[in-house]
Amino acid sequence: MPLKIGVPRETALGERRVALSPDAVRRLKRSDVEVLVERGAGEQAFLTDAAFEAAGARLGSRAEALGQPVVATVRGIAEADLDGLAEGTVVIGLLRPLDEPETFDDMATRGVTTVAMELVPRTTRAQKMDALSAMSTVAGYRAMLLAAERLPKFFPLLTTAAGTVRPAKVLILGAGVAGLQALATARRLGAVTSAYDVRAAAREQVESVGAAFVELDTETADAEDARGYAKALDADEQARQVAALATHIAEHDVVVTTALIPGRPAPSLITTEGVERMKPGSVIVDLAAPNGGNCAVTVPGESTTHTGVTILGPLDLAAEMPLHASEMYARTVAALIQEFAADGAFRIDLNDEIQQSAVVTHSGQIVNARVRSARGLPEAEAPTSAPAPTTHPQTTE
Repeated sequence: MPLKIGVPRETALGERRVALSPDAVRRLKRSDVEVLVERGAGEQAFLTDAAFEAAGARLGSRAEALGQPVVATVRGIAEADLDGLAEGTVVIGLLRPLDEPETFDDMATRGVTTVAMELVPRTTRAQKMDALSAMSTVAGYRAMLLAAERLPKFFPLLTTAAGTVRPAKVLILGAGVAGLQALATARRLGAVTSAYDVRAAAREQVESVGAAFVELDTETADAEDARGYAKALDADEQARQVAALATHIAEHDVVVTTALIPGRPAPSLITTEGVERMKPGSVIVDLAAPNGGNCAVTVPGESTTHTGVTILGPLDLAAEMPLHASEMYARTVAALIQEFAADGAFRIDLNDEIQQSAVVTHSGQIVNARVRSARGLPEAEAPTSAPAPTTHPQTTE
């Protein structure tokens, strides 16, 4: 019996992506997985119902999509749809478990298993499931296009009959996946690029895309955790960092900030005074806006101006490029489903390193150690049972 997956249409404000694409449906079909897509689910991503049907998906109602044993989403299940989930349903999506851990209490009570794509570990085996990196790539690219649109200057060096136009100077704060893609995009547009990151390993990555690595005259320990992400600095280290960055920020036309630590307010990197030192017409794109922003004057979800400097606080840039973002995200979701689909079920094994990191709720409780900590719950007992399939009854046609 094949494993059955439901794909509902996203309802979050501004969300235009869809969790699976026609190409992902074809891949899953080869792995004996059947996909039911809510009619119109891909419309805003320019993926038609006809394209899904041609790929082998069935079309159905929202209730039918939510009624499948596994439900693939982008932004999770809206509160209004929770009653449509049966006990044992597996919900996969970008669920913000460390930023909104309280939302998982109801899922646990309902007996729903949740798999947070952003908690998939950065390991070789899990690389094909790394949705966070895929969406960060889109966000970094889009951020630089927005900056170029708002900057009242050319990005490239131009030699014209009217004289020479100097290139724009772009600084990226945080050289993760989004930052590196922003750097690469700025360089393609002809800007002079540089970047700063607290992780020592970032230097080689920054220089690999043709940018200069900014070194600060501060003594801060390398802040990289075991998962490859930046760690939070203590108060003194952060104060020294912000003060040292101010001079560099003032010299640039565009600054893109990407410093974000899930479950915590975004670290402050640009003070109000730092903004005021920038040249009028400069642009800041704050990719940490969903968690408050790296800039003191960022307003999440809005574009504002302070002393002639434009500050953009986008909340979900990937949703603004829904076609490729959907296709990239769908590949990671399909890879995760293929990894754990067996005998017509999505196998849950909390001893598996990927599931131990990404599964948030299962069998009526919050099982993820990081989310339990965020909820103030005691450490869960280590799993001792063998891998178990979902308890959701399979539907038949």
